[in-house]
Amino acid sequence: MAQADSTTPRPDRNARRDAAPARVESLTRDGLPVTEVVLSFDDNRLASLVFGHYDQNLAHLERRLGVVISPNGNHATIKGPRETAEQAGRVLKTLYTRAKAGASVTLGEVDGAIEESNIQRSLFPAADAGKTSFDAIVTRKRGPVRARNAAQDAYLRQLKRNELVLAEGPAGTGKTWLAVGHAVSLIEQGVVERMVLSRPAVEAGERLGFLPGDMREKVDPYLRPIYDALNDFMEARHVERALQTGMIEIAPLAFMRGRTLTNAVVLLDEAQNATSVQMKMFLTRLGEGSRMIITGDPTQIDLPPGQRSGLIEAVRLLSGVEGVGYAKFEEGDVVRHDLVRRIVMAYEGAARREREEREERMRTPMPDTPIESETEGLKRTLSRERPR
Repeated sequence: MAQADSTTPRPDRNARRDAAPARVESLTRDGLPVTEVVLSFDDNRLASLVFGHYDQNLAHLERRLGVVISPNGNHATIKGPRETAEQAGRVLKTLYTRAKAGASVTLGEVDGAIEESNIQRSLFPAADAGKTSFDAIVTRKRGPVRARNAAQDAYLRQLKRNELVLAEGPAGTGKTWLAVGHAVSLIEQGVVERMVLSRPAVEAGERLGFLPGDMREKVDPYLRPIYDALNDFMEARHVERALQTGMIEIAPLAFMRGRTLTNAVVLLDEAQNATSVQMKMFLTRLGEGSRMIITGDPTQIDLPPGQRSGLIEAVRLLSGVEGVGYAKFEEGDVVRHDLVRRIVMAYEGAARREREEREERMRTPMPDTPIESETEGLKRTLSRERPR
């Protein structure tokens, strides 16, 4: 825990001692007075974890908040506008507390702590009054995994509160990863007995043909993202044993008809590629003591033209139904990589401009053109066909 915390402006060390009593503080480029915040940590080893390899966490924090951080052993001096300097201090304290609890401190954790501090410093948080930190899920392998932004925090709260949750948003927002982590935590707590993983077998613009092997081997290429998430939250040997004993079941969407899934957590990934008929069939598989999580990205639909996405229809029909939760992610909620976030925002911006142009063309009245009679049209046609 940070021992010393000075948030009051400190005089410049280079200032003359016989200067006038009225102190003139240095200013930032925005014209704000510079504040110096000094933090001191108990453990040098934990402080180095918080600062990051070659102080990369501090450099990331500087870029995000526009402050200057000078580390010195287990001390850190933060300079910048008063509000942002104090915010950076709170972020470092939060990261130190998590490092002390055994959690890893990565660049993603730094971003999450910054988002938490943004919520904490807001004067009137809309639906987060009294919240001091984002929600988290706990598994044996990773320990607590905390949400990194307000959208993920709302998503985790929906998962814990509702039996059926629909989540839609762009790639890289953590929809599937957090859903798998929540499913693993439910199994480890004994809330459910097994996990059922499913997704539509639809290729992304390519025809792979018939795949060799049994049913699991045929579906494996489509479920690699879920397997990766499972290995993040469970030991590899536990994942393999659970697959062999049936605690974790791979069930292609096409083979779900007629089943009743009781005491299970059921995850449907890439649900934007499920048809309306498939989605209705899947939703009605929910049995007693079960939880269902459906995730997808409506901007990446690979269905043939003319077929409606079952995810879009389900979100429209089930909004407001008791027991159904809904989580919406935007392009700004991408946590996979900052470049991925910029790519998604570029595509979304282009799609938004195209929609606006199309709507503008529809609103623009067409010029009045004279309507020719049938006789005039026939005469014009015959004059074109007359041999010369």
